Amino acid sequence: MILGKKLVIVLPAYNAELTLRKTYSEIPFDMVDEVVLVDDNSNDRTVAVAHELGIRHIIKHDKNRGYGGNQKSCYNKALELGGDIVIMLHPDYQYTPKLIPSMAYLIANDVYQVVLGARTLGKGALRGGMPLYKYIFNRGLTFFENVLLRQKLAEYHTGYRAFSREILRRINYEINSEDFVFDNEMLSQIVYLGYEIAEITCPTKYFEEASSINFSRSVTYGLGVMRVSIVHRLCKWGLMKREMYKPLT
Repeated sequence: MILGKKLVIVLPAYNAELTLRKTYSEIPFDMVDEVVLVDDNSNDRTVAVAHELGIRHIIKHDKNRGYGGNQKSCYNKALELGGDIVIMLHPDYQYTPKLIPSMAYLIANDVYQVVLGARTLGKGALRGGMPLYKYIFNRGLTFFENVLLRQKLAEYHTGYRAFSREILRRINYEINSEDFVFDNEMLSQIVYLGYEIAEITCPTKYFEEASSINFSRSVTYGLGVMRVSIVHRLCKWGLMKREMYKPLT
């Protein structure tokens, strides 16, 4: 517990056998109540390693649902477990679990409802090995999104995210894509409903075992991000309506 609030860490996993142990070993269990691992039909020993580590809540998809589909299972289980603060941590060890306390306290103290670990807030992205084309791609898309969503975020594309229970119960994330653009649809929904988003500087690591999408998938993702941003602005102007922006509670 953290200030009387239950903290749940969710691990959206796909072929994370080689990095799961390292990630799990750095989770601060003095404040974390539950860990949920959702395996998106990996073809390695991810689930076996999770059992060896003693992770109690393991969900294995019978077929690969995609990154967004994995997150849906993660958040549904975290809410089922009564999580008041839910932090998504990739088990590929690209993001350090040592930032969990900082992210959690911002929510536990009711300062923010959403916290992102931003790789481009500072100089950690390129220093950590982010390919230059991805860095430029990231910065360009972020600028585009900031203009249309009228925000000033350093990054929309990080996979390190903390949410309050309120956010996860109000946002209709089930209606979102099951692919990578899920992340941006969710942030668009959060901004649309008027929530402020906090960011903290997050170092990152790029190495062979860390998960990453290739150039062609990156282009598809980028086009999806642009579509989400344009739809967001048109809905704000009253020129379009989308079910995804209706709050659940």
